[in-house]
Amino acid sequence: MNWRVEMKALSKDKSQLKYNEFLTSSEIPAEAYEYRLGNRTALVLVVDQYRVSTDERSGIVNDPNREDDPEYIVRLVGQVVTVSVETVRLVKELAGMGIERFNHGFAAWIDF
Repeated sequence: MNWRVEMKALSKDKSQLKYNEFLTSSEIPAEAYEYRLGNRTALVLVVDQYRVSTDERSGIVNDPNREDDPEYIVRLVGQVVTVSVETVRLVKELAGMGIERFNHGFAAWIDF
């Protein structure tokens, strides 16, 4: 198995992530894109940061792959998807329990 991640791209419907020519994650739930950190989703942030890239001016290669843990990035993506989906589920669940959201994005118990 080739675990080396190049981070090719998300599919147009964002349900698949192609890591390299041999490895693709399928069935990424839409809820994974509802969890945002600022104006971007956590998954898109990871996809952008964990791709092999070369600086045009210097030629320096940024390669996030780990020789000592070749499955690291694939596992990280799975964890980010899981945390995103579970966070969205919990926020929806808490919304029915008297949780209000403030402008700063923090949640607190509100008793009126």
